[in-house]
Amino acid sequence: MAKSVIDRAVLVLTSLLCSGAATLPAASAIPTDFAPNPNVGWISVIAEYTQPPSGPGPVARDPTVPHVTNEDFRRTGRQPTIAVGDPNSPILQPWAKEQLRKHNEIVLSGKGGLSPQAACWPVGVPAFDLHGIHPLFFVQAPNEVLMIWQADHQVRHIYLTDKHSPNLKPSWFGESIGHYEGNALVVDTIGLSTKNSYIDNFRTPHTEKLHVVERFTIDPDGKNLTAIVTVEDPDTFNEPLTMQQRWFKVNAPMKETVCAENNLDYFNQGLFPVPEADKPDF
Repeated sequence: MAKSVIDRAVLVLTSLLCSGAATLPAASAIPTDFAPNPNVGWISVIAEYTQPPSGPGPVARDPTVPHVTNEDFRRTGRQPTIAVGDPNSPILQPWAKEQLRKHNEIVLSGKGGLSPQAACWPVGVPAFDLHGIHPLFFVQAPNEVLMIWQADHQVRHIYLTDKHSPNLKPSWFGESIGHYEGNALVVDTIGLSTKNSYIDNFRTPHTEKLHVVERFTIDPDGKNLTAIVTVEDPDTFNEPLTMQQRWFKVNAPMKETVCAENNLDYFNQGLFPVPEADKPDF
C-alpha cells in the first residue's frame, strides 16, 4: 500500500532538514506562517482566476456560450455545462486564439473539456493555484517551501534563493525560487513545459517563455489566503496579465488520496489517459 501523503511530506521535510539547517527556524523567524500547525490547509471552490480592478487580466468565459453550473442544475434542473474561455480575448495572440477556439469546439460537441488533472496529470503553473475542493498545504523549511495539493499528491518545491539555475530543462512545475517580502511569499517560476500544461482550466495555452510571479499573503484576520499572479509570455500574450486567486482556511489533517484509482473515461469525455509507466525506474 502506498504511504500516506503525510508520511511523504514528513520524508520530504526530513530530507530538506538533513540537506540544510539542522532544525526548523522558530515561528517568529518566518515572516508569514502559512501552516501554524500541521492541520492548517487552504481551500478554494473557485476554479477561475479573478480579473484585476484594471489592466489586462486572464482569459474570461466566452460571453456567447452560457455556462450552467452544478448549483444552477440544483436550482433549475438545467443540464450543467463545462465553461469555455473567450477565443476573441484581445490579450491572446492569433495562434493562441485558434488553439482555444479548437478546444472550445471539442467541449461544445460534448467530447471532452475536463482539466488534465481529472486524469491525474500535473497541471503546471499557474494552473496549480486553481485546484479546488481539496486543500492546499504548506511546509516551510529554512531553505525551501513545499506547496502540497492533497489530491493526487501534487507537490511544488519553492527554493528560497535569488537566482534561477542556468540552462533549465522544461518540466511540469518548472523551477520556482522565492523569498519573503514583508508579509508576502513571492515566488518566481520559469522553465515550464508546454506538455498538457495550460494557464487555466479553459486550456489557455502558453510557450516555454512563460514567466510566472505569485505573491502569497494571508489576510490580517488569518482566515483567507490570497495569490496575486503576474504572467508574462511574449509569444502568447500581447502584454503581461495580472490575476487573483483566494482560499479560505480549514483545520483538518492531510488525507491520503489516490487519483489514478478507478479513474477511467467511463463517460466518454475524451480525457487524457491516466499516466502509466511502461518501464520501471530502476
